[in-house]
Formats: sequence, structure tokens, C-alpha cells
Amino acid sequence: HLFVSACPTMMDSRWLWCLLCCGGLQTVASFSPQLKKNHRLHSLKSHSSDNDDTQQMKQLSRRDIISSATAAVSVLSFLQIPTTFPSAVYAADDAKPVSISSSWSALAGLNKAESADFVSFDQSAYKAMRDDPSRTPLFQKALVDRLNAAPGGPKSQTVLDLGTGPFALFALLAAEAGAGKVYAIEADPEAARNARYMIKRSGFSDVITVLEGFSTDVTLPEKADVIVAEIVGSIASEEGAFATILDAHKRFAKEPNDPASWIPNRIQTYAAPASYTLHNMFKPPAFDWEKLSGEPVRFNCRDQGLQLLSDPVLVEDISFADISNAYQQAEKKINLSFTVDGERLEDNEDNFFNNLRAGRMDAKEAAVVARETSRSFTGIAFWPRLTLDAAGTNIVNSRKYPDGGHQRSHWQTVLPIMSATPIGGLNSGDKITVTADFDLPDKPTKTAQYSLNGNLYLSSA
Repeated sequence: HLFVSACPTMMDSRWLWCLLCCGGLQTVASFSPQLKKNHRLHSLKSHSSDNDDTQQMKQLSRRDIISSATAAVSVLSFLQIPTTFPSAVYAADDAKPVSISSSWSALAGLNKAESADFVSFDQSAYKAMRDDPSRTPLFQKALVDRLNAAPGGPKSQTVLDLGTGPFALFALLAAEAGAGKVYAIEADPEAARNARYMIKRSGFSDVITVLEGFSTDVTLPEKADVIVAEIVGSIASEEGAFATILDAHKRFAKEPNDPASWIPNRIQTYAAPASYTLHNMFKPPAFDWEKLSGEPVRFNCRDQGLQLLSDPVLVEDISFADISNAYQQAEKKINLSFTVDGERLEDNEDNFFNNLRAGRMDAKEAAVVARETSRSFTGIAFWPRLTLDAAGTNIVNSRKYPDGGHQRSHWQTVLPIMSATPIGGLNSGDKITVTADFDLPDKPTKTAQYSLNGNLYLSSA
């Protein structure tokens, strides 16, 4: 969990930054009973879902984060720090476009493996992935349908599970569906050990072979008919899918150019400009967002503290069957253009108000904050979309498609903060232009780098 001195005093930094970690509070000071209670809340630095055993905790994190922020106001007063929320930055009618930018590493805000620069997950994150109802059942259907469609039946098929994880989930699903042989590759030694245990306990040791190491360092005894590769990040490419599939395309697939060889066969990232409640509630001098050093904020996809300002656009589109061409496209910068939607501004104000009131903020104050936040810009939000079958009918959405609405998912919405202070005074029709530079390496041990640079064009109301 992040712990930075983003506030003027150490006393501030102990808890104020914790308030700003979306989705959960990790405070080390007990300035109020509310803050002390929220010390137990889960942080969205790891993948999250709403399992029954964590439902109450997730509800608390959604309901109480604003409540804790409100409680903090009294603490600020006690510390003789100004408690009024500063206004967002507004441009004069004749002002030049407002510059916006951010850059970060794919590992920013994620757990990193001890031995190499790649994303790692804890047990709770793996469980969240396994139990995600918008993900696992759709993967299972795609796998079963693909095996059953083989001319020789499932028994004739060799399946590779790239990144099998500690539960060997898709490897076991393939074996249960009747695959003749299954290989499961896992880079994390502990996850590989647990995968072997799960396979042995399930009685499929004669069907499934676990190969430990990076897939680029592993040699398969034979090529696979079907490759399952759920190595998709909240920005689709951030977990190294691009480099991994580029290598697998050359060495592991019998028919690498056939979309039916891959599950998923296409991964995408969508993006839209967004407003963020806490970015508006805490600003300089009380809090310096530049201290994040580019690290994005990661949201549960159901978090109403983030609202989109326009319709989403496609940023990444990687076809596994056509990965070589995708590599050429990945070396190019992408120019994005958004138009602020007036109807969204009105809806966002209502959603922010309801969210603040659920956090027990005073109605009058909530109305002011909701109004200001709904007409402010924080950054460009990103989230993934996966196509699982060759026909393009079995699709996993982390946010609703096509409008980007909130929904349950273990994937997160990634929001880089593109201005130290939110840019306020947005109106319907305002333009936001951004050049996205996604530097995707061709080796999974290297880390993808992302940068955004652009302008926001404010019109006069």
C-alpha cells in the first residue's frame, strides 16, 4: 500500500493519503472512530470482487470512504488546517487550452514479483479472478465449445494454459471437458506448486503437466491446438500479454493464425475522460497529487466515485491470431479525441450526490461537491474488453458496453491523474484531445510504459 508524504506535515500524511486510496482506507492513526473503523478496509491495490465473504467489507469501503473524508474535516480543523474545499482550476473565457499529461509504468500500483519486473498476485486476487461471474463462466463456455467443435472431439485436442495460477483453473476445466493433453505454464514458483497440488487432488495428473518458468523460457513437448491465455490486465497489455502471445504465436500454436486457436483471441482497452470525487475534495496545499509520481488510481468498476465524461473510445486492439501486425501497430502513437457529453454531466452530478450522501455527507455540502466534481476533469480512465470466440459472440466486459457504465468485475478501472488540481468548469461540447503512447516491449520480463499528453479546450458557458 502506498505511504507517501503528500501533505505538508507528517501528521497529515499518516491518514490523509490513506483516505485517497480509492476503495479502501489503510490508516495508521485513529483521529476518529470512523477512521479507526476504516483501518480494516480492503485496498483496491489488488484485484477485487464482491464475494459473499467480503461483501460486507466492500459495502463499507464504498459507503464509508466519503464518511471518513467528512470526518477528517473536523481533524483538519483541530490541526488548524483549512477545511474548505478549494475550487477547481477554471480557465478564463479567452484562456489557452489547458495542458494535461501523465506517464507511468505497467507495474505502478500493482504487486511486483520479487525476482523480476512482472505483475504478481496474492491469494485473494486469484480467488477474485476465479469467482468473477462475468469472466470464468464465459471462459469455460468458450473452452468447452472449442473442444467439442474439434473434428476428432475433445480427446484429439492438446490445450495450453498460459499463466495457470495457483488453482490451475483453465487447465482443469480443459481436462474435465475431455482434452487429451493439457500443459499449464506458470512463472511464479509458489503458484506452480499449488497448481500441481490442485491437479493431483482433482485426479488429472496423467492429463495435465505443469511447466514452471516464463513461457518464453519453456519448451513444449508438442504444439497446442488451443491456447488459453488469461494474462489480461486492467489496461489489457499491462500484464505482458503482448510479448507473451508474440512468443507463443511463433512456438506454441499449431495454427497460430487461426482465431479459434486462442482464448481469448482478441483483447482491447477502452478509454474515456473521467471525474473523481476525492480529487476534488482534497487539493493543494492540503494534498499534492503530484507526489503520486505518475502512479494511477485503480478503482473497482462499480465505484461511483468515478464517472465518465464522454462515450468511450478504443485505445488498444490486439488480435492474438494477427499478433505480428499488432506489434507494428503497437509502435505507433494513438491520437484520441473526446467531446464532453452534457447529459452525462447531469447524470454524474446526481450519481456523485447520491454517493456523497451515502457516505453521510451533509446534503447542502454534498450538492456543492457533486456539482463541482461533475463538471471537472481528473484524467483518462481505462478498462479492458475480451473477445473469447472466433465468432465474436462470447465477450467479457469489465465495464458495460458500449457506454462504459459501472458493473461488477475483478478487473479495475485505471485512472492516471493528469492534473495536480482538477480542471473545472466543463460544459457540454468541450473537447479533450490526447496522444497516447503505449510502449509495449517484446519480452515479458520487460515492463510496458504508458504516457498521455494532450489538451482540454474549455468553452465559455
